[in-house]
Amino acid sequence: MVIVNNDNYDELVAKSDVPVVLDFGATWCGPCKKLEPVIEELAGEMEGKVFVGKVDVEKARDVAAKFGVMSVPTVIFLKGGEPVHQFVGVESKEKITGMISQHFGVGV
Repeated sequence: MVIVNNDNYDELVAKSDVPVVLDFGATWCGPCKKLEPVIEELAGEMEGKVFVGKVDVEKARDVAAKFGVMSVPTVIFLKGGEPVHQFVGVESKEKITGMISQHFGVGV
């Protein structure tokens, strides 16, 4: 999974030609560790259709602030650089896949 930070945000996210899913987390966050394998699996399955990136809120404070991320894990769906959906907490792969399909019209 690609790490998104303050320096590469514009290149990887704002200018992305495909929809984007950003997973905001922190190394000390237990629920983030539980969600991470699910997001990584989706990143592999969605490669080329959806860009999936990971944001460490402590290392990329500007990116986290841009979206008002106050709790982790937070997952934000973006289309054309604009947020279209987000959720906080841990969800199943099936539920996240359904959200991706609903908001981006893309299936696994």
